[in-house]
Amino acid sequence: MNFSFTEEQSMLRDTVASYLADHYSFDQRRAMLAQEPHWSPAIWKAFAEELGILGAPFSEELGGLGGGPVENMIVMQEMGRALVVEPYLGTVVIAGGFLKHSSHPNAETLIGQIIAGEAIFAFAYAEPQGRYNLADLKTTAAKDGTGYVLNGHKAVVIGGAYATHLIVTARTGGGQRDAEGISVFIVEKGAAGVSTRDYGTVDGFRASEVTFENVKLPADALVGPEGHALPLIEKVVDEAIAATCAEACGVLSKLHEGTLEYTRQRKQFGQPISAFQVLQHRMVDMFIQVEQAVSMTYMATIKLSDDDKARSQAAAAAKVQIGKACRFVGQSAVQLHGGMGVTDEMAVGHYFKRSTMIESAFGSTDHHLARYEFLSLGQAA
Repeated sequence: MNFSFTEEQSMLRDTVASYLADHYSFDQRRAMLAQEPHWSPAIWKAFAEELGILGAPFSEELGGLGGGPVENMIVMQEMGRALVVEPYLGTVVIAGGFLKHSSHPNAETLIGQIIAGEAIFAFAYAEPQGRYNLADLKTTAAKDGTGYVLNGHKAVVIGGAYATHLIVTARTGGGQRDAEGISVFIVEKGAAGVSTRDYGTVDGFRASEVTFENVKLPADALVGPEGHALPLIEKVVDEAIAATCAEACGVLSKLHEGTLEYTRQRKQFGQPISAFQVLQHRMVDMFIQVEQAVSMTYMATIKLSDDDKARSQAAAAAKVQIGKACRFVGQSAVQLHGGMGVTDEMAVGHYFKRSTMIESAFGSTDHHLARYEFLSLGQAA
């Protein structure tokens, strides 16, 4: 299997890496997060206009670069290395995925707004009682003439503080955990009846608790088939998992590189601690975990175009490996740095926090291990 990048993909990686090195250093990021609005609209504008990366996975007919999941992987990996908080995942990967894979009448217009940096999306799917079950929904969308009335509550909507639009999952029929009766809607965050409570997360991102009270939606707010949207949701979430795994690869590589550099500088008994064999073994183990994570992420990304079962198996397997790597590499990095590894002044603590959050994003390691087992063995699992 060919894991080599094309010349265009290599140029994309170099362009993103170069821009972030110049404009998104650790100190620049800390200063940006310390003040309102806790992200950089100027950076987002540059992503759209200067780099054009918001169009990376979209076809040239839509104004994009003609890429796909591999381009998302490349961008997300570099964003992981810089701990970028701007909402590429929610806007380009998730919202873009829903629009590309559905026959939404305004898909072309909305994708154009995404590419231009004008429309920013957040994925409002999680509910307090739902854990990692995408079908466990209390939020409802009742038919009202040609449109719908939306009611419910969504928890920990990552990027909700920055968003202009929300992608919302809701029940239009069936019971609370039924696979049927699930629909997806595009909701303007400023619509009457939408209220949010924004807060910072431990890794520097922003999230929101979102409440919908009798929010009136037009017919064209519906994305995909009414009541039969779960397969579409699962497909887009698998794409989001692959992109998050790519981000994790960037985070893990920086944790390993930073730890390696620190152990070469830190001296004990008159020599660098990197000379101690037991620490060399630990850093080799960290390196192996990073390389395994990269390989599994590449595999999951390639299999996003396969049938539903193969795609989901690959995504679950990659998330399991990423979860294990995030825990081992993150904790090893902090241990080898000592207590200073969790201080706000050192970059390693910030990468550790992000790796810890990624471990549970879209499902924990245990959840995806059980998911892989079920997909492989069915009810026998």
